[in-house]
Amino acid sequence: MSATSEHIVIVGAGAAGLMAGRELARAGRTVTILEARERCGGRIHPLSISQFGYPADGGAEFVHGEAPVTRALLREAGLSLQEIEGERWSFDGAHIVREDRHDPQQAELQAVLRQLNEDLTVADFLRRHFAEDEYAWLRHSIERMVEGYDAADPERASTLALREEWMACGHSPQARIKGGYGAMIEFLAAECRRYGVAVYLRCAVSAIEEAGGTLVVRCAGGDVHGCDRVILTVPLPLLREIALPESARAKAACADDIGFGNVIKILLRFTRPWWRERKQELADMSFLLSDQTIPVWWTQHPDRHPVLTGWFGGPRTAALSQLGPQALIDAGLDSLATVFSLSREDLARELVAAVATNWAHDPFARGAYSWATPRTRGAQTILARADGPVLFSGEALYRGADMGTVEAALASGQQTAGMILQG
Repeated sequence: MSATSEHIVIVGAGAAGLMAGRELARAGRTVTILEARERCGGRIHPLSISQFGYPADGGAEFVHGEAPVTRALLREAGLSLQEIEGERWSFDGAHIVREDRHDPQQAELQAVLRQLNEDLTVADFLRRHFAEDEYAWLRHSIERMVEGYDAADPERASTLALREEWMACGHSPQARIKGGYGAMIEFLAAECRRYGVAVYLRCAVSAIEEAGGTLVVRCAGGDVHGCDRVILTVPLPLLREIALPESARAKAACADDIGFGNVIKILLRFTRPWWRERKQELADMSFLLSDQTIPVWWTQHPDRHPVLTGWFGGPRTAALSQLGPQALIDAGLDSLATVFSLSREDLARELVAAVATNWAHDPFARGAYSWATPRTRGAQTILARADGPVLFSGEALYRGADMGTVEAALASGQQTAGMILQG
């Protein structure tokens, strides 16, 4: 069999799967993508413009850091970025105050981080170096960032993996795609089809079997696809639900050494941006942090859409696991009502549209994105090896600093395709 006659099945039409598919197909490989959902994109979930007044994102929304692969792809697609502007505010239990970015203990934290050679979990790091009462706020802010931003468990998360993020003190650049991530996915899916990729939706893969030197991919609906190689790009929890050949199953077991976190995301569209009227200084608000049930909110600033997005990440989301979408929306309204000294009923009367997603409840995600434990780099090295007919790819396998992002997924898909083409 010549390399160009090789047939590759990719499981998952998220960012990693579509990127790998395009790279392989334009190099002449025969590629089939099997996607369990009724749409491409995976944890990128565009919402309708009619609902929110702009192409809102129910899943991934921000472009983090330098993101070279993402930015190159956006240039190809003719899409542009809007840098995040505005001020961060926080609710201290009594007042809404502008966040003071100057923390006198930051220099001390960074000095300890620079000298750290042995990886520790975040919780162990804080217990070892910052256990005294005077560091209570520092511990709280770090735990809030690890849980909320990284969706990680401080008792398991790697300090060395998060060191770069902490050193930046939350100042690394962030942007949104004009037109949302959905526009990027549309471009990638169109590119795949242009190069001849066959994309099958509503095909949830249940098993991959080896048979006579080839692979057989079985879907829950009964469809069967024969191929020479498979790339699995599904979220980590789903690896346990797909029957795999013995060699691939042994590699997949390493995924237990990679953390996988959850996020609850709530989008609320109001008749008007009432928070600006409530407190005129909030006209420049980008983020609002509190210790309420839904602790993080952001606006679309500098765009003036009357939309607030609520965010709750990390292991504590399990406390809301019994709540359905409407109950989550109510929890969001309650949180905002407390912060702004309003009644939930008043806010509900202003509500035009609302969507709430607990990503742990999504059957094809079972959570939001991955994060590193002290054992993750070793697990990634094993999972990323191209030493068999079943390969693994996706944001959880990215070994750069921005694991868990769309950039990580795109880069991993590109790298996996590159390994096949070089082989």
